[in-house]
Amino acid sequence: MKKAIYTDFVQSSELIEQLMGQKEFKKAVTRSNLCKFWGKIVGSKFAEKSKPYGMGANAVMIIACENAAVAQELQLKKFQLLEKFQPYLQSLKMSVKDLRFDAKKWQAG
Repeated sequence: MKKAIYTDFVQSSELIEQLMGQKEFKKAVTRSNLCKFWGKIVGSKFAEKSKPYGMGANAVMIIACENAAVAQELQLKKFQLLEKFQPYLQSLKMSVKDLRFDAKKWQAG
C-alpha cells in the first residue's frame, strides 16, 4: 500500500474566504456581477448586439458593440443608461462615470 503524500488539505470554504480577501479578486467578481445586469439595462434588442468588454481608466466602462450603428444608437442613450445603472452600482458599491461604445472590440460568440 502506498503512503499518502499530501495530508494538508484546505477546505473549499477556507479557499474562497482567502480569495475574497484579495482586493483584485474581489474587484473582478464585482465587475462580473455588474456585467450580468447589462441586459436589464439596455433591453433585449441591444443585449444581443452589445456586451460589457472591460473597465478603462477613470471608471469608464467599455462596451463592445456588434457594429458602428449599434454603438451610435447606444451613444445617444448613454445618459439614460448611466441613470439605469445607478441602483446596480450602488448595491455593488461601484462607480461607473462614463460609457464608451466600441465596435472594434466585438467578438461573436
